[in-house]
Amino acid sequence: MSAAPHHAAPVESTTASSDGTTIAFEQAGTGPTLILVSPALADRSDAKKLAALLAGHFTVINYDRRGRGASADSAEYAVEREIEDLAALIGYAGGSASVFGSSSGAVLALRAAAAGLNVDRLVLHEPPFAVTDDAFGPPAGFAARIRSLLAENRRDEAVRAFMVEAQHMPSFMVRAMRLMPGVWSNLKGMAHTLPYDLAVMGDTQRGRPLETKPWSAAKAPTLVLTGSKSPAGFRHAARALIDVLPDAGHRHVKGLNHGAVVMAPRKLAPELVAFLRS
Repeated sequence: MSAAPHHAAPVESTTASSDGTTIAFEQAGTGPTLILVSPALADRSDAKKLAALLAGHFTVINYDRRGRGASADSAEYAVEREIEDLAALIGYAGGSASVFGSSSGAVLALRAAAAGLNVDRLVLHEPPFAVTDDAFGPPAGFAARIRSLLAENRRDEAVRAFMVEAQHMPSFMVRAMRLMPGVWSNLKGMAHTLPYDLAVMGDTQRGRPLETKPWSAAKAPTLVLTGSKSPAGFRHAARALIDVLPDAGHRHVKGLNHGAVVMAPRKLAPELVAFLRS
């Protein structure tokens, strides 16, 4: 993709979810609305470059999921509340929007579409369903262990465990990240939201075939993206997902990895534009 044309700076705003929780977002660009959904341990700052690239084609809403960034939180978490957050943003946008999500954010976007939200088109980057018995997903009892670490305020250990055991990041890479105080501090600051993403994933990471429900209720035309630099488990998940969705396709993109939103937005953006404008 060529360099993005100059656009006005994103406008910061908020909306209220149905439970009263304030959801903060940035809006930029013109045209059909596209909402960006963050993965685990991420807020809207991770997608700033991607949002800027897409703003030449869409009205981009890049938001902080509840409990992150400038968004508020509620005392009790439920996945349904995050779906309501997306519903509030779609309502703000005029009643319908396309949605892009990466990793667990892709699964949240898919759950929202399956719940009946008015989603025009859906782009899902590497939803981390574990559909084969190859240790692709986190170990048994992982969610409970994360909750226990957080209850003891052991945020550092919770983040490390998630990266190594759920994301299968090499330990040396995690050690390197811990030497970057600003980066690691931000990650620890979002550690309390790890159970949110694990709840979004539910029982889909246990190495069993993907069930038809609730996913088949997502009627929006859907593109599932995977990258050539990512583990094969993401491709297995993509193929399983398009088998249960009523209107879905899969594109495997050379040079993309699981961190493409941050690390390769210029390779990711053209895929979204081509599908969403087709």
